[in-house]
Parts: sequence; C-alpha cells; structure tokens
Amino acid sequence: MRAVIKEEAGEGYVMREHVTTPEPEGDEVLIRVERVSICGSDIALYKWNEVARVIATVPFIPGHEAVGTVVKCGPQAALTIGQQIGVENHFYCGKCYCCEHERGDICQNMGQYGHGKKTTHGGFSQYSVLSSKYCFPLTRNITLDEAVLLEPCGVAHNAIEQLEIQGEDVLIIGCGPIGLLGCAVSKAMGARRVISADIDQSRLDLSKTMGSDLVVNTSREDLKEVIMRETQQNGIGRICEMSGAASMVNNMFSLLRKGGHVVMVGLPKTPLHVENPLPDIVFKSLTLKTVHGRRIFHTWLECERLIAEKKIDVLPVISHQLSMTQWETAFEALFSGSACKIILNPMK
Repeated sequence: MRAVIKEEAGEGYVMREHVTTPEPEGDEVLIRVERVSICGSDIALYKWNEVARVIATVPFIPGHEAVGTVVKCGPQAALTIGQQIGVENHFYCGKCYCCEHERGDICQNMGQYGHGKKTTHGGFSQYSVLSSKYCFPLTRNITLDEAVLLEPCGVAHNAIEQLEIQGEDVLIIGCGPIGLLGCAVSKAMGARRVISADIDQSRLDLSKTMGSDLVVNTSREDLKEVIMRETQQNGIGRICEMSGAASMVNNMFSLLRKGGHVVMVGLPKTPLHVENPLPDIVFKSLTLKTVHGRRIFHTWLECERLIAEKKIDVLPVISHQLSMTQWETAFEALFSGSACKIILNPMK
C-alpha cells in the first residue's frame, strides 16, 4: 500500500509506495482510508519542533483525522465488513483513573493515532489498522467529506458545550478550522450572539458564513474596546480561546464579564502571564476550563446529528481536496497560510 511516513526525527515526511498492509488481530479492524484531513498540529509534526517532540514518537504514519471503511476484521472485532467509521485518535487505556471515571478523552496513559503514540499507524495511508473500540460507526446520512470533519468539529463542540452558551454572547478568538466550526456549533447550541476575532480578514469573512454576527480584525481594531462597547462595559459572558497565541490568552481575562466562563482549546507555545490577576481573574469569580479532544463518544454522536439534521454546515471550511499523492502540495498550501481545511483522498 501507499503511505506517507515520518521515518526519523527531523523535518519532513516521505512517501513509500510498497508499505506492507497490516493485518488486524484480536479486536482490531483493517480500514480502507477514504478521507484524511490535515490539522494545524500537523505543522509541528512535519517540522519536528519542540511541540512535536512532546506529542509524538517516531516512526509513525501521520494523519489523525480519518474516516474509512472496514475491509477486514480480527476475531474479536466489534464491527463488520462494510461499515464506515470515524477514527477516535485518543487511544484510551480503559484502566486508569480517568478512564474508570468515563474520561477516556484525557486518559493518563493515552496513545494517539497519527502521532506514533502506542501505534505507528495513521490516516496518511491507503489502509490502516486499529482497535474497533476506537472506531465511531457512522449511522447518519452524511458524506465522507462531512464525516472526516467530525473529529475537529468534535473539539469545537466539546469546547462550546463546556461554556454553557445558551442565550449568551460568545467570543471566539482564533478563526482556524476549529474556531470556524465553533462559530457554527455556537449558533446551533443557542448562543445569542457570536463574535469572532482574528488577524486574517479572509478567515473573518469565512466566520460570517459559519455563523458569526460580528467580526473583529485585531490587527486593525482594539478588541477590548469593541467588546466593552458591545456589552455596555460589562464584558463578554463566554470566551472560547482557539488561537493559542500567548498575547491573546494573556489579555482575554480582561474582556470577561464577572462570573463569566472561559474555555481554552488553542495551544500556547510560550509562558503565559496575566498582568492584573486580581481584578481580571480572582475577583471575577470566573470559570476556566480546558479541552483536549472530544468526549468519547458523546461528542461524535452530537456532531453527526447536527450535520445530518442540517443544523450546521461544516463544508465551507474545506479549502483544498487533493489526492494523497499531492501531499507535498497540501503542506505547501498549509505553510503558506492560504489553506483552511485540506482533505486528502489516500485511494487516489
């Protein structure tokens, strides 16, 4: 089979044409990978920077957002040939404290598909093998392009659900794919108004398509001035931090209303510093949560339902659809900043 592989530590991947197709054992299934999408974190994995060295182990096949069709089953597999599945890439152990308390999403011994953590397999391959317990069987009438976006949409859904946004104004900082999906999910889950902030005007324009009521280009406008003006000087009730930019994280607490809620999804690369911790954090009696992945499998079910019922449209975030043989073109687009969500077809 054909696969893109990170064979050793260092920048880049290689494509191999004759990789041995794995055989499923025990409860595993072999899937034909129908679609795989590229995540912003794949930049770190490609470049093999400090973040990558924390979250991944070589060698591995990248691609942690994948959807496929079961073509072969191990003797204890819980699925059948022909089923279409989404891959839950947080490989939970089922035995640690978190798993025993139904929090496999933050398993203390987590492996991770597409990262070399307890598996070398990933979605940048024509076929892939994984335990059937990490497969989400698709049951609704959604397309493969929609299905491959269940994973990133699930991150957005998990974050927005934690914010309790019904009837609230929500500020989404960062309009990458997950932030954009967060705009759509926010409106579907009952937000009164969605405000999005970014430095890229094209992403802000797309956020309007995804559901934003007001956009703020923070390279041109002072975000705090806008938020205070729009909230009668009270501050915003809900903030979803999707950018990971330390400067935004450091300042976002000053935007928050007393008693407000914050959820952090973006990955800061530098230390955080809050200038006025007493008035901006302690005296606000705020609620701060963080999100890592999806609630298994609650989030998958909810996102599939929202898409199938046309409550959200995830397809506008797709900027490129390419054959996996064009993986170098895909990463060039990703590095240039011209891409939003890139979908690859490994079978082409």
